[in-house]
Amino acid sequence: MADYEFSTVVKEGPTLIIEINRPAKMNALHPPANKELGKIFDDFAKDDDLWVAIITGAGDRAFSAGNDLRYQAEGGEMFPVPSGFGGLTNRYDLKKPVIAAVNGVAMGGGFEIALACDLIIASDNARFALPEPKVGLAALAGGLHRLPRQIGLKRAMGMILTGRHVPAEEGKELGFVNAVVPQAELLDEAKRWAGMIGECSPMSIRASKEAVMGGLDIANFEEAFKTRFPAVVDLFKSEDFIEGPRAFAEKRKPEWKGR
Repeated sequence: MADYEFSTVVKEGPTLIIEINRPAKMNALHPPANKELGKIFDDFAKDDDLWVAIITGAGDRAFSAGNDLRYQAEGGEMFPVPSGFGGLTNRYDLKKPVIAAVNGVAMGGGFEIALACDLIIASDNARFALPEPKVGLAALAGGLHRLPRQIGLKRAMGMILTGRHVPAEEGKELGFVNAVVPQAELLDEAKRWAGMIGECSPMSIRASKEAVMGGLDIANFEEAFKTRFPAVVDLFKSEDFIEGPRAFAEKRKPEWKGR
């Protein structure tokens, strides 16, 4: 894999593991880091050999403390990144699943990165918050819209209007965390979930993700149900669409091609 300044990237079979590598800044992100992560996810989307990504943070204190306010306060160059915070929050066409392995705090933009992922696996010391109002800002990298859609209006407003910190177990109860494990087991648990995804046809996974996310934009159920999303069309034309039933009939493990 390529060398990066603010991240480390490792490929393990069909899984890409991305680590935000600014531990001295609690993995807070500035525009150069967001641009780099955007490039990493661009490459992930294009690589047919990669089926799922895991994003986590370096060290054991923070997934990401959000926007690097010190960089901004000290006059660092601020510029927009098309794919958004962490290279994810403005990305709406990524068909492949992304897992957030949240180690420690996920504050502001860090929480917004996690909310933009498909699954959140949290360490038992993880904490989540959208504290922007406490510093005169607002969670405008998607948090104000994703959180209510994922856990309901009143629960989301209870976090948004107070900026309060939510521990991992409460996050699971609220519904935005899938699993909570001890810190030492976090990456292994995220890989386990990635492995379960990897047992499925990548074409089916992409069709399922696109149908779910696209369907959420359609208020009428019948219209959503009848819409044939591009990834669903691709699934019907794929080798995997033939291989799955054939492997089942032959009582063997399928050999997915991802095409």
